[in-house]
Amino acid sequence: MLKLQQKAKAATALLKQEYPDSLCSLDYADPFHLLVSVRLAAQCTDARVNLVTPALFARFPTPQAMAKANVAEVETLIHSCGFYRTKAKDLVVMSQQLCERHGGEVPESMEDLTALSGIGRKSANLIRGDVYGLPAVVADTHLIRITNLLGLVNTRDPAKVEQQLVQLLDPIESNNFCHRCVLHGRAVCVARRPQCDVCVLAKVCDYATNLKSVSNQTSCQSRSKLRRE
Repeated sequence: MLKLQQKAKAATALLKQEYPDSLCSLDYADPFHLLVSVRLAAQCTDARVNLVTPALFARFPTPQAMAKANVAEVETLIHSCGFYRTKAKDLVVMSQQLCERHGGEVPESMEDLTALSGIGRKSANLIRGDVYGLPAVVADTHLIRITNLLGLVNTRDPAKVEQQLVQLLDPIESNNFCHRCVLHGRAVCVARRPQCDVCVLAKVCDYATNLKSVSNQTSCQSRSKLRRE
């Protein structure tokens, strides 16, 4: 465990140096807007969500307004985000729940957040980390992929990844570590073609180390073959 904690600390420092500004890639003006954007981002890119939300929030800027919305109108506004029927219904019901249970405010606790329509642990952790500054591990696809490649976790199950990383990451840095993994996953550690040769994490990454070892072995075998010939 200590070795993994040291690796996590080193990876955190390297990513922090590479990406000093660890901002959420979703645009939002207040907690409610972030909550809505997080729901829309399921099976959709953040860039697409950021294109859709200005018109949505111009029409329904608050939980009170969204709670009274016609679901069909919301569907039209968010159509390009995919799964628009389910998402539109969730947004209206979620807004009604905010008004009825929390006075129109976005709650802080994991229990209250995950009780909202369409909000799971990943979304709740993002809210808790970005809005309330609480320790949070947002187990999105980039984080899961990169922490597996690093050798920090040994599962692709989001709940288990969260549990394992909570034991390894500095609570103060955990939320920003997740944001930086998203940035790094988009820029360098791309799913189908990780660019290990330019990756700042290569020195602490199991995948990069193994890749280099295989490359060295192949090179040595090639040289040996040439000498025999």
